[in-house]
Amino acid sequence: DSEPNLLVRACNQLGQFLQHRETNLRYLALESMCTLASSEFSHEAVKTHIETVINALKTERDVSVRQRAADLLYAMCDRSNAKQIVAEMLSYLETADYSIREEMVLKVAILAEKYAVDYSWYVDTILNLIRIAGDYVSEEVWYRVIQIVINRDDVQGYAAKTVFEALQAPACHENMVKVGGYILGEFGNLIAGDPRSSPLVQFNLLHSKFHLCSVPTRALLLSAYIKFINLFPETKSTIQEVLRCDSQIRNSDVELQQRAVEYLKLSSIASTDVLATVLEEMPPFPERESSILAKLKKKKGPGAVSGTELEDGKREGGELNGGGGGERPGDGSAIAASNASTPSPSADLLGLRSAAPVSVAPPSAGSLLVDVFSEAGPAAPAAVVSEDGFLRDLEPPTESSDSYLAEGPGDSDSAPPSVASEDPTPPLPESDELLNKFVCKNNGVLFENQLLQIGIKSEYRQNLGRMYLFYGNKTSVQFIGFTTTVSCPGELHSQLNVQLKPVDPLVEGGAQVQQVINIECLSDFSDAPLLNIKFRYGGALQNLTLKLPVTINKFFQPTEMASHDFFQRWKQLSQPQQEAQRIFKANHPMDTEVLKAKLLGLGTALLENVDPNPENFVCAGVVQTKAQQVGCLLRLEPNAQAQMYRLTLRSSKDTVAKRLCELLAEQF
Repeated sequence: DSEPNLLVRACNQLGQFLQHRETNLRYLALESMCTLASSEFSHEAVKTHIETVINALKTERDVSVRQRAADLLYAMCDRSNAKQIVAEMLSYLETADYSIREEMVLKVAILAEKYAVDYSWYVDTILNLIRIAGDYVSEEVWYRVIQIVINRDDVQGYAAKTVFEALQAPACHENMVKVGGYILGEFGNLIAGDPRSSPLVQFNLLHSKFHLCSVPTRALLLSAYIKFINLFPETKSTIQEVLRCDSQIRNSDVELQQRAVEYLKLSSIASTDVLATVLEEMPPFPERESSILAKLKKKKGPGAVSGTELEDGKREGGELNGGGGGERPGDGSAIAASNASTPSPSADLLGLRSAAPVSVAPPSAGSLLVDVFSEAGPAAPAAVVSEDGFLRDLEPPTESSDSYLAEGPGDSDSAPPSVASEDPTPPLPESDELLNKFVCKNNGVLFENQLLQIGIKSEYRQNLGRMYLFYGNKTSVQFIGFTTTVSCPGELHSQLNVQLKPVDPLVEGGAQVQQVINIECLSDFSDAPLLNIKFRYGGALQNLTLKLPVTINKFFQPTEMASHDFFQRWKQLSQPQQEAQRIFKANHPMDTEVLKAKLLGLGTALLENVDPNPENFVCAGVVQTKAQQVGCLLRLEPNAQAQMYRLTLRSSKDTVAKRLCELLAEQF
């Protein structure tokens, strides 16, 4: 009910006291302006004093005044000045009084997440925070950055590259080792194509920090090592030697000893397929109340973080929060996630897309991730929809007998595959758009309406694939007669072999069922299989058909080659029918790291220092089919000035080059 003009006038009057000779007046002015900054009417007026407040943070002699200046910067921060304020806070942290460092770290972490406009800046900021003030970075902070990296496919490659570089520093804080161990254990394969970050180089870098770390960090690193054996079979003998040494299997700490013994045994007796199933990539974590913000509120005392501050995430949220990014994959906002009492009407199965906060039972001991390498996953297998419609459970169950891709389609003793020979109904108009979203990623929400949400998690090796579909009933009413079939229209019937395992015909209200699809690529293909879903809801028959995101690039095997070999092979593929080329306008911002992540997500090897023009990207890979192996070379030439791309693909088979060119032209 305040008068806006009076608030602005009060702010201007207080601004005159910011440079007053009396310390007490400066303190009171800063404290009062913190309150005014939380009002939408006076927020802009407070921002006009940003330079004076930054100067106070740097030059004030009294630590209490400097603390109030930091509080005011935190309160006046929004999307327009976030980078400047975070940079100044990081700079001040290097010389800040020890009594306020922990609180400053929490504030920087919250602002970086809340107002990030891209993921790379957020990752850089948190890693810089650990480098500058590692002793004051609590578990909540580094847990959070891991959660955000796991939940977002397009930042994983950049995060792996950045932590790898950070770990090369001679003096590396233990929190950096924890983050590096976790991220490289999950996503080290995304940078393994570069000889400078080859699998053995990554392992040796991590292991060089091992003996300097505490027991919990060593335990995390051991888990990273077993993940390496799955990601990089060539490191198996080296890592087994480490696990086998007396300092590990006879360690005085029972946790380290148990991990070493069990990981050694697992790597020795388990087949490659079983190992891949047990150690598969962690699924996205459901969004929870930000433990960083909770810790700051606890430290500041009741009422210190106002309700207006919580609403700031909605008023000024950056793209990381979904506040300006539209279909950006996920909500990483500490502020938005904290408002868990206001459920969204739109559920999100995988936590990858919507900004809907989620009500989830708090983990034990108040930590966000109890054991960051726990194979149990963040969601329970028995998925139940909570009151806000959130559909949980992404982690597929571990299968011991018919391990990942061990049995090909048609080899199972289970019920006959639900594969239709004819196209049941035409696919939805948006099917092509949904298909394009999955060309460079394997996990996400495939489809969602008011009744049903369909999530996907898939994995591929050589010419075999396994896809997990998660059907979530968003209503309180049963789905009756729930059936699914897959059809391979036209020539696709002889190009792909698809087998569905049975799905429960009754889906309770608020529940979720899972279905496994085994896929075998017999020869190259251009079309996508059609998934038809039928069920009765309230007596009415629901019938929808979607394109399954199975594209030819899913069967890529990355191929490393030197510059000379690349261009020699390039010249060999010089027949007109062996080349497909497109020149097209950029559909998205031309960000180098995003381009790299998409090309790696395509499944190819990204070849560094091959093209004479460093702005260009070249890739190589082999498409694995049962009938033959098809080599492919790719060259992407961005023109930032014209906002255009030229994409050229050469392949030993013309249909493969043409299809890959069609798919990729929609990605950039």
